[in-house]
Amino acid sequence: MARICVYLGSREGNSPAFRQATNQLGRTLAERGHTLVYGGARVGLMGELANAALEAGGEVIGVMPDHLVEREQAHFGLSELIRVRNMHERKATMAANADAFIALPGGIGTLEELFEIWTWGYLGLHEKPMGLLNIDEFYSPLLTFLDSTVSHGFLASPTREMLFDAPSPNELLEVLEAQL
Repeated sequence: MARICVYLGSREGNSPAFRQATNQLGRTLAERGHTLVYGGARVGLMGELANAALEAGGEVIGVMPDHLVEREQAHFGLSELIRVRNMHERKATMAANADAFIALPGGIGTLEELFEIWTWGYLGLHEKPMGLLNIDEFYSPLLTFLDSTVSHGFLASPTREMLFDAPSPNELLEVLEAQL
């Protein structure tokens, strides 16, 4: 099956829906035979996702720069923890180990990873599907903004259409799996 890279927060956010959907995604990835690739932390939504996938019998690969191993409290119970030198290597390693990408709620790091991998797709550096898990409409304002960039002529419709979105893990995985 596929290796799915998930970008998400090292914090839990303030809605129980974020944690519930994150746990559901972790379990669903494992149940469908996918390997989870993520940032390697044991805290926040990152830890929730990894633990849910592991508890469901899934394979989980974490990628974390040496300088964040202590700071982000690396998860040492993973199937594999890949330590890299810096954030650039982290993102490149995660991308190289993934067949598809999902962004869950998160902060600036999550958004930065999402936009970089989307840009790489736009530039033809990969043809892997990408999607947003729009839990509790977290990403709805961003989706409205992105649609606005199309209507204002700064983003082509085919580029916008590269980024899928769905409100539930099952719906998003079905869309991404159809693209693999």
